[in-house]
Amino acid sequence: MAEKVTIATVARHARVSRQTVSNVINAPHIVRPETRQRVQEAIVTLGYRANQAARQMRTGRSRLIAVRIEPTRDGINGSVLDRFLHGLTETAESAGYRVMLYTATDDDREISAYGDLLSAYDLDGFVITGTDHGDPRTAWLAEREIPFVTFGRPWDHPQAHSWVDVDGAAGTREATAHLLAAGHLRIGFIGWPAGSGVGDDRRAGWHRALLGAGVDPDGLDAETEDGIAEGARTAREMLGRPAPPTALVCASDSLALGALQALRAAGTTMPVIGFDDTPVAAAVGLSSISQPLGDAAARCVDLLTDLLDGPHRDPRQVLLRPALVLRHLA
Repeated sequence: MAEKVTIATVARHARVSRQTVSNVINAPHIVRPETRQRVQEAIVTLGYRANQAARQMRTGRSRLIAVRIEPTRDGINGSVLDRFLHGLTETAESAGYRVMLYTATDDDREISAYGDLLSAYDLDGFVITGTDHGDPRTAWLAEREIPFVTFGRPWDHPQAHSWVDVDGAAGTREATAHLLAAGHLRIGFIGWPAGSGVGDDRRAGWHRALLGAGVDPDGLDAETEDGIAEGARTAREMLGRPAPPTALVCASDSLALGALQALRAAGTTMPVIGFDDTPVAAAVGLSSISQPLGDAAARCVDLLTDLLDGPHRDPRQVLLRPALVLRHLA
């Protein structure tokens, strides 16, 4: 298979920088005539995406944005990002953009991928997923003035850049309020270890709902890594407490499914509510909190294109509310 011709290929052939090639395509008037001719000849000789180059000459954009595919864990929570990516691709296409997918197992490898992608492709910007405290990825992109938006808040500096997120605290607060209205007071929470932005946000909604109802949350929560086995183990531990919960809210569907397994093995039942409303939750009748992923994806595209249209505009933030989906509550 022939090697893909990129802007870097053209630059090497013409013996100029990538920026010079970009200038010839986007702002030819600022390039010296002899240099411009050499670059244009290289574009023709190499067959560098003539239609793409023409589009860039008119708009100054490649119409290409990149987003990471996160590693799958248990085959359940991966469906959340799948739905987001599907919505992002559809919305981007409607706006005249294409989505490039890449993989990375951690933040350092993702930052390394940025450099590789930017040297090989003419990307307009990035959509970053899975933000956390002190996120080095957004800092790397911001320092280089590379356009990006995030699906997830910058937890340390909420106004730092444009983002779209789902109000996890509102979701767990609604779930807890529903259980309180059903007569439960000892409502347990199975969440992730403290320190993650998303996990702490989801725990906070449960915590505030109990305090608002005059219930002391002390002794009613537990921390564990995400996963079905971890959820089952944690639920068994909570059932063995002197005053076990009578209902559970969980930070993910994986944890909730594990809790259901533990309850059934112990021959007991209680309401369990998960988070993310995955297809597995729907299949087994698990109540869950559903994120508006299609809307989130569309808003990410809107914010990124808005940023590309006006790079000096103030950052914009969008916080979406999830919905409680009730199924078979005991």
